[in-house]
Amino acid sequence: MKIHEYQGKELFKKHQIKIPVGIPAFSIEEALKAYDLLDSDIVAIKAQIHAGGRGKGGGVKIAKNKDEAENHIRNILGMKLVTHQTGPKGKKVERLYIESGVNIKQEYYAAITLDRNTEMDVFMVSTEGGVEIEKVASESPEKIIKIWVDPLVGIKQFQLRKLAFGLGISGTAFKEAIDTFSKMYDCYQKNDASLLEINPLVLTTDNHIVALDSKFNFDSNGLFRQSDIREMRDLSEEDEMEIEASKYSLNYIKLDGNVGCMVNGAGLAMATMDIIKLAGGEPANFLDVGGTASAETVKNGFRIILSDKNVKSILINIFGGIVRCDLVAKGVVQAVKELGLNVPVVVRLQGTNAEKAKKLLAESDLSIIPADGMKDAAEKAVKVAIKKD
Repeated sequence: MKIHEYQGKELFKKHQIKIPVGIPAFSIEEALKAYDLLDSDIVAIKAQIHAGGRGKGGGVKIAKNKDEAENHIRNILGMKLVTHQTGPKGKKVERLYIESGVNIKQEYYAAITLDRNTEMDVFMVSTEGGVEIEKVASESPEKIIKIWVDPLVGIKQFQLRKLAFGLGISGTAFKEAIDTFSKMYDCYQKNDASLLEINPLVLTTDNHIVALDSKFNFDSNGLFRQSDIREMRDLSEEDEMEIEASKYSLNYIKLDGNVGCMVNGAGLAMATMDIIKLAGGEPANFLDVGGTASAETVKNGFRIILSDKNVKSILINIFGGIVRCDLVAKGVVQAVKELGLNVPVVVRLQGTNAEKAKKLLAESDLSIIPADGMKDAAEKAVKVAIKKD
């Protein structure tokens, strides 16, 4: 789950991380009122969407007077903002954040995320603030300072000092940087974040450390204990099909291909997408129906896959461990009959009651294409998808 910049800054405020004064706005009138309330010589008008690169896309503007502010507000609110993270379709800007200007001396990058390889949190800082970190990593990796933190032990003072030294900060700002990094880690842990990023974190001309941006991702498995964060969820920023899938405990992610996938188990789902690509096709989605797939689950999975107009064939790849293949087969038959499918369906079933399942499919009189093994299933699904195109 993601949240907007202004919501992230509310979390920063709770953890006493310094931020500029800012006010969210949902209309032109609210934005102009926010400008008056800030009473600042310079303000930043920021589009609020769940994507980076807003500035390059024209979603962040600086105003030196109210006329400039009103012009930027009218241009940004309601615009289709296209960035490197939104894709060509872009996202409609429905919220703004009006923020007091800051006199910047130096910009930095700071972020914390989980390093699954080491099973520890990694804290990264760089002097290349305001720049896409992917670009820094590829062109100047030596400019990224990293420390690894055991989450059971927590971050240590010497690690905080190493981060601040790495940025070349000195004097009072050095102490503020250490304090900010410590509070960042506390915020990251206590809110079950999987990513906390500040880009840029700035040194002001009067030598204070201030968070000029905020970006959060949260571990969905921890949201049950984060009621305040759950309330920050903005469904308009999420894919409609992914929201629908979550209602039925289905793990669904939309992709750009034309072969719909329905699989049980995340590992098998990843392998299925790989083998579709090896067969010359492109998966249209990731859909994991879980280890307890039932007839109803399969039917809902079908409905969600078919809501994607790009899908030209469906590959069902089920390994019956806990789940029984015959129950999945009943769900497939039921879904095909009820939904009136107009795309070919390829089915590969292996494991518990697989033979019984194959018999059910064969006796159903439906045009379901059976497959023996993953390779055969992928090749058949790609072939019929190409014909359908």
